[in-house]
Amino acid sequence: MNPRLLLFITFILLQTQAFAQATIQGKVLDEKGLPLPGANILIKGSYDGATSEEDGSYQFETDVKGSQVLVFKFVGFKTQELAITLDHNSLEIRQVKLVEEITEMNSVTISAGAMEASDEKKAVVLRPLDIVTTSGAMGDIVGALQTLPGTSTVGNDGRLFVRGGDASEVGIYIDGLRVGNAYGSSTSNVPTRTRFNPNIFKGTFFSTGGYSAEYGQALSSALSLNTKDHSLRTQGDLSIMSVGGGYAHTLANDTQSISLTGNYFDLKPYQKLIKQDFDWERAPYGWDVELSAQQKLKKGGLVKVLARTEAGGMKLWQVQPGEDGRGMFVNLHNKYSYAQSNWRNSYDNGWSLFGGISVSSNKDDLIIDTTPIERKNLLSHAKFTGIKDFSDRISMKVGAEYFIHNYSEQLKTENQQRSFEEGEAYFFTEWDWYLSKKLVLRGGLRAGNSQLADQSWIDPRVSLAYQVSVFGQVSIASGQFHQLPIENFRVIDPTIGNSKAKHLILNYLYQKEGVMFRAETFYKSYDDLIRFEGTPTYPTLLRNAGSGYARGIDFFLRDRQNIKNTDYWISYSFVDSKRSYNQYDTEVQPDFAPKHNFSLVVKHFIPALNSQLGTTFSFNDGYTFTDPNESGEMNSKTKSYQSLSLSWSYLPKPNLIIHFAVQNVLGRENVFGYSYARQPNGQGVFESLPTGQPAPRFLFLGIFLTLSKDKTANNLNNL
Repeated sequence: MNPRLLLFITFILLQTQAFAQATIQGKVLDEKGLPLPGANILIKGSYDGATSEEDGSYQFETDVKGSQVLVFKFVGFKTQELAITLDHNSLEIRQVKLVEEITEMNSVTISAGAMEASDEKKAVVLRPLDIVTTSGAMGDIVGALQTLPGTSTVGNDGRLFVRGGDASEVGIYIDGLRVGNAYGSSTSNVPTRTRFNPNIFKGTFFSTGGYSAEYGQALSSALSLNTKDHSLRTQGDLSIMSVGGGYAHTLANDTQSISLTGNYFDLKPYQKLIKQDFDWERAPYGWDVELSAQQKLKKGGLVKVLARTEAGGMKLWQVQPGEDGRGMFVNLHNKYSYAQSNWRNSYDNGWSLFGGISVSSNKDDLIIDTTPIERKNLLSHAKFTGIKDFSDRISMKVGAEYFIHNYSEQLKTENQQRSFEEGEAYFFTEWDWYLSKKLVLRGGLRAGNSQLADQSWIDPRVSLAYQVSVFGQVSIASGQFHQLPIENFRVIDPTIGNSKAKHLILNYLYQKEGVMFRAETFYKSYDDLIRFEGTPTYPTLLRNAGSGYARGIDFFLRDRQNIKNTDYWISYSFVDSKRSYNQYDTEVQPDFAPKHNFSLVVKHFIPALNSQLGTTFSFNDGYTFTDPNESGEMNSKTKSYQSLSLSWSYLPKPNLIIHFAVQNVLGRENVFGYSYARQPNGQGVFESLPTGQPAPRFLFLGIFLTLSKDKTANNLNNL
């Protein structure tokens, strides 16, 4: 072929191809209409595309034709696809607005009244290991939570008291199922602790108020403990302690795990070595056996089983004011069992389902002087919950639950018995709307019905959170809460109705790598509290006639960043609480609600010694009490409560831990109130005795050995 002719044909073909190209141009903006520079724009299935400029504009040429899909991508935003038709003409797309993609890691979270202890969430106050290594907590979950803002330490009780509410106002759950009698049975002025071992839990959700519509029948707070999904390895854990010992064995593979634990404690040998202020006839003792199992299902589901049984007791003499001798004899023996099973699964259509059932059984055999008393409490709970993610911006939770509650009291020698049986039904729903990654709104409703009280109610709840800076956010929570009376009151009058509380909480949270600061103010009102005539031991004429309030402010600072090998947190709470309740005719400051509460926790690791040193200092300004020698109710106050605790954890080997701790190391004689004689003496004075601690201080020594194939696992969760 003639070279000139060939060159001419090639030139014509190139021109034709050039003229066949189409130009695509436009702008990429965000939801507010602001330009998005650096967005990627391309034709799906081809290499043709461009990147947007500073003003969001883009332009590129392509020779593809026909029906195509134009794809817009930008980090942090949802990918958007646009159907287009291409010919030889240019195509101008005026503007495309990309929507922010909202994930758990980049979105604001509601922090008003909510404190997480988890290894999975980004905004947590404590992690599981923090709970069991807090000096002074002695491995008790509630003991560690008492160092958080909003709580108060009531040393002669041991339960959780939150923002002016008593311990019965805190609902405790395991994997979303209610736990009856979550604390060990005890007698007056002998502190108790939670029954469950902290090493079975992967995380804790603790709400100081304004909590989710999923939880109810608690005026002040919800504490939800979440068990581990699956154990990682087969191992054995041996514990030898100054108060007893135990062994746990775990079998695990990729799809299932099972753990069996047995423990025994007896304070009798310990009390022979350490002087006690209480007159013990038989020191506290007990045993427990616990089974925990998890099974992964083929389609992604998970089944959990938890079962526990235990028994224990104590005998002591309680000196009575104005009386000679050893006082009143108390003999307590307790049997307790708890079992639950739950299932959960997530589906591709956006639904996550949960179902579970639990049973709590408690029996107390009590002898006061020579009078035998039997108390039985049985609580059954069934629950089903569904969560639907309609998108990354809208999520719904809906659920129903049913409780069966049986309670009885019996005077054995007199063959007198009283009891009640109750059925309670609840429905709840809650919606999360992410208006943007900086703004989230949560609204919920909880409806309930009590057969015995012949009462139905609806509780609305709402929360809002807004991110005000890179590391800071504010949130607000408000809601209404109902709670039926405690068993001791309902067995006297089973038809008595709910008490009611309303919460309003404003929170500021600042969180940066290794540093967290929280400030929270709250107001809580009470209505229909229980009032009665007589004494708490023998109440009569029960009625919903009380009222009250609690208001205050909390501060919390945690720093793991600025001091090498040191982790510390500081919490302070001011609580102004008054209520007319129980036998009181006027609004009084409750004896469980000190105004000023302060805690300092410090943990310092010394690498050269393979040791962690810990200290906890707790303070409150004292407890109110009524002195019958003076006029008025709750007219007096004890000296401030102060306790300094120290701990030392030493790891001579990766699988061996030696742990030593001392509670109230300075031996301060803390007084929690006074008991008074029923009648005045010859001089017209009501004699009194202080209510104090079982001993000036408590010492603990434990050796924890873990047996596993790699010999690197340890027993830190048991500290």
